[in-house]
Parts: sequence; C-alpha cells; structure tokens
Amino acid sequence: MARSPKITLSRARDIPFDKLVPSERNVRRVRAGVSIETLAEDIARRTLLQGLSVRPIPDREGFFEVQAGGRRYRALELLVKQRRLTRTAPIPCIVREEGLVEEDSLAENTQRVALHPLDQFRAFQALVDQGLGEEEIAARFFVTPTVVRQRLKLASVSPKLLDLYAEDQMSLEQLMAFTLVDDHVRQEEAWETVRGSYNQEPYTLRRLLTGNAIRASDKRALFIGMDAYEAAGGVVLRDLFDQREDGWFQDPVLLERLVSDKLTAEAETVKVEGWKWVRAVPDLPYGFAAGHRRLTGEVKPLSTESLSRRDALRVERDEIEARYAESGEPLPDDIDRRIGEIQAELESIEDQPVLYAPEDIARAGVFLGIDPDGGLRIERGYVRPEDEETAKSETGGEADHPMTGSEITGQVEASTDEPEEDGIKPLSERLIMELTAHRTLALRDALAEDPAMALIAVLHAMAHQAFYRYATESCLEIAWKSTGFSVQGSGLSDSPSVRAIEARHANWERQLPPEPEMLWEFLCGIDHDSRMALFAHCAALTVNAVHEPWNKVRGRRRHADQLACALSLDMTAAGWRPTVDSYLGRVPKARILEAVTEAKGEAAAQLIDHLKKSDMAEQAERLLVDTGWLPEPLRTRGLEPEATAEPESAALPAFLTDAAE
Repeated sequence: MARSPKITLSRARDIPFDKLVPSERNVRRVRAGVSIETLAEDIARRTLLQGLSVRPIPDREGFFEVQAGGRRYRALELLVKQRRLTRTAPIPCIVREEGLVEEDSLAENTQRVALHPLDQFRAFQALVDQGLGEEEIAARFFVTPTVVRQRLKLASVSPKLLDLYAEDQMSLEQLMAFTLVDDHVRQEEAWETVRGSYNQEPYTLRRLLTGNAIRASDKRALFIGMDAYEAAGGVVLRDLFDQREDGWFQDPVLLERLVSDKLTAEAETVKVEGWKWVRAVPDLPYGFAAGHRRLTGEVKPLSTESLSRRDALRVERDEIEARYAESGEPLPDDIDRRIGEIQAELESIEDQPVLYAPEDIARAGVFLGIDPDGGLRIERGYVRPEDEETAKSETGGEADHPMTGSEITGQVEASTDEPEEDGIKPLSERLIMELTAHRTLALRDALAEDPAMALIAVLHAMAHQAFYRYATESCLEIAWKSTGFSVQGSGLSDSPSVRAIEARHANWERQLPPEPEMLWEFLCGIDHDSRMALFAHCAALTVNAVHEPWNKVRGRRRHADQLACALSLDMTAAGWRPTVDSYLGRVPKARILEAVTEAKGEAAAQLIDHLKKSDMAEQAERLLVDTGWLPEPLRTRGLEPEATAEPESAALPAFLTDAAE
C-alpha cells in the first residue's frame, strides 16, 4: 500500500515592515469588526498574536505582498506613523509561493471560526478570578465597564442553561432574560415552564422571573424613587441589558405603603396653606372634580426682574428663529438645544402660582395625585356643594353666589320692589309679562338675522355654565351639560386626550374674567378666532358618546358616528392601543383571534390559536403593535386599515416564525 506524501508547511520568517506591501487582491473589501485604531492599541499592548500571510512580489526583489492579514498590516502601519514602531521592525510572516493569492485570502477568512460568545463570557470570568477588575478588563479589551458586567452576568447563569445555549438550544436573548435573578433554581424552573411550548419569548421569561414586581418606569415607582425604595429595604431586580437601566421593584406592598406615606405627607404640607380639606390618591380619575366649583384666583404678578428676563429671552429666541428662517437651513444641534433651554426657562418664569383669597381657601380644598411622569399633581381651589350650603347658612341667608337655575325656575323678575314715583303705581306683573313676551319675539328675530351675534350669545350661555358654577347671566334657555364617566377603564385618566382637554380648560380659566357679570364684555372684546376656539372647547365638553345600558339615548351612537366621520377621528392617533389590559385580556379567545385575523391575516391567527387565553392575549398584543387595528366601537368609517392577507414572516416574533417553518 502506497504511503501518502508528507505535507510540507510554508516557511515562517521575520520580514522588515518596510518590505511589506498590502495586496490589492485580498478578498476582504468590506470593513467590519474591530476598528484599525482599536486593533493597533491591542497590538501595542500585547504585540502581534497572529502573523501575516505573504508571498514574494516577482518584479520587486525582497518585497512581499500581504495576501491575508490586511487589517493587521494597517494597524502596524498606524503604529509606524505614530512612531511607536520602527519602519524596519521584523514582522512574523508565513511565506507562500504556490497557489493563488485570491484562493489563500479566501481560505484564510472562510476557514476561521469566530469565538463562541459563551467562551468569551467564561474568559472574562476567568480574568476576574485571576484578580483583574472590571475597569481593567474593559481597558484591555477596549470596551466599556458595562459590557464587561454584562458578560460576567451572562457567565453567572445556571450551568445547565449555559450548556443549552452552547448547544444552540437557547438564543442569546433568552439567556439574557435569566440574568434578572441569581437563583439558579428559579432560572431552571422558568425554563422548564416554557420549554415545552411555543411561548419561549424573552419577555415571557422575564414575566415569570419577576412575578408581581412593578416596573421602575411605573409612575408610582418614579414618584418614590429607586433610592428611597431601596433605603426602605426594597429589592430591585435590574436588567443589565435594558437600555433604560430601570428594573423592577420586587415588593409591591412596600411600594404602595411608601406611596401612601408620601402622599399623606404632601397632603399635610399643602393643608398648612389653610385649605379646608385635601384629598390624596395615587390616581385622579378623569372628571375627579365633577360637582365641585373651581375657584378662579389670580396669577401672581411677575417681578420686575422676571419681566426683564422674560423679554430678553423672547428677543433672543425670535432673533435665532428669524436668522435661520431666512436661510432655510436646519438648526444646528447647539442652536436647537439653546432654543429648548430658552423655552424651558420661559415656561418656568411664566408658571406662577395662583393666589386665592383667605376666605375662599378656608372653604375650598385640594386634590393630590401622581402625574404620568411620577411628579406630584396638585389641583387647588375646589369647593364642594355642601361647603357652599355651609357658607350660605353661616351668612344667615344667601350664599355669596347667584342662585342656580333650579332655584329661579318659575320665578318672575320682580318689579314691585321699585319705589313709586310721583304717586304712580308700578306696572302690573301681567303687563310686564306681555311686554317682555313681545320683546322676546323681537330679540329672537333680530338674533336670527345676525349669526355673528348669535354665536356670541350661545357661547356666552355655554361658557357661563362651563366655567361659572352658579352663573345665571343668560337669557338663552340653553342647557349645557358635561357628563362624567361611570366607568374609567385602563389608562383613561392618563390618556393624551384627557391631558389636552384639561390643559385647554385650565388655559381658558386663566383668561376668563373672575366674575360672570364681566363675561359678555370679554366675549365681545376678543378676536373672532379666540371666540371660535372657546366655542369649540365648550361644545366639545358636552359630547357624550358613551354606551350606557341603563341610559339608552335614541340616536346618540348614530350621531357620534357621523361626528367622528366628519372629524376624521383616528383613535390610534389619539393614543389607544389594543393591549392585554385595554381589550385583549377582557374578551373571549374568539375575539382575540378575530382581531389578529383582521390585522395580520389567517396565518398569524393560526400560529397562536393553540395557546391558552393569557398567553394568546400577550402574543396578540405583540402581533397587533403598529397595525392600527381597532375594535368596532372605536372605528371611524373610511379610516379602517387594510388587513394583511398573509403576514411577512419577518414581522412575526421569532418563535412564531420557527413554528411556521
């Protein structure tokens, strides 16, 4: 039997750097991976760990072209330019004389196997075990300390799960989810829970590991703050791989107690101002002040210094905007940042507290709550109906406000109180009624001929009822009504629509005169656009398209549909999303599948139809993101998104794509 010929390896030798030339036939053309600068620093730290593959240049004796290792050559070249390496420094090289340059270059790159991430995690852990700190490791490998901590955290996951990851039975994203907890038993239990189902998404694993923990981005958590929560003994589960770097508050009971204690303390601080009552709750529902009269108060005037500063900021802002408006060029980052700073300072200057009379404070109260960003929400100056009655009884008769409409129903303006003049008796009630009837008809006819004045008159009646609780300063029998909601639903009080309506209402409250008797003159004095804006706001507050089984108003829903169509109402643009809390978790499985089918097609629905209700709702929420799907009661004719017959597989979660294949 003939023996196989022995293999002769290419010889190795040191070649001066100035005798090396990068080959134009190197197959690597696209730059990827570690930068040349970083590679140069690594070579400077630990010298060249892998030699270059070169071959002689036929027409240049003593020179060699680098066929494999071009990036290492560029890094060495950079060190020479920086005078950290001499031009004649010997470079370890493997000299090839046979074959093709392109073939060697391709083989050198394709035969190379990248280091498995798990090996990198364990290597970082080995360096720590040998005494290197996280900062030192980060410096040696030109990464941030956060990256080092992430790698070490991954290396600390249960060895059983690491083995599954090494065998490609688990994705890196799934492995990252297990770093939330250090308990290997809990990690393995979570994996056993999901491994037999399609629902193995990282977020599902995080939910299993966090349990009832509250996300640090929750407004209650933001209100207390992570430092205060931890100081009280609370434990925070942190996710090193979450760019928000927030985590989960693991003790909901402790958090609720801290919220209650802080709100109580804030309430005591506010009550020192002299208010009769303070009501503090984490969530102020929409319409929380229904039935209360809002005090107007007066905004604290700006000081001379504040006025000067405000004017200077406005001039600076206007000059910047005018300069760049002429050029048509986008604002540079520093200029855009400056405009933002100016706007923030202007808002701070103009946001002055509202001052109330001491006697009003003594009978009014304050609502306290938490705003969506975790700040304290303070709503001052609300008078309860019973406190109005108390004020009336304490004064021995009438309260210091006009009678309500119900109090004057059936009464006729009295003229008998007028003194007799020259012995002439006052007109009889009967005659006054007849004369004013004629005047009423004449007013009706005249108003019908003057639409502009009719608008002011109607607006006057509406604004009276919208902003002045006990006002009766209108001769128009227009009943303005703004109904509260018997149900609140998920996220209603924090919705964008609520915040916009409340901000608009507060803005008008600051502008309207404090007394209802001055309202007519005010409305006649403002410009037409302002009148129309106020009219639209008052009209909008009367809209009631709520379905109430006990209060079925005929035609209400039909008119609401007509109004929505005329306004091109888009509930997706208004902020509503089909989530587990808002819809999917509150309807039967058939409704969930119907929603997914309409938005993503039959194939997507089939991928989740085997799941149990809770898991199906969660997966449906993911599938419906950014589809614009809405349940039937929220749809506007003509704005329905087109259904996708067959969804793109790339748009589906990874586990759904795998199942489809």
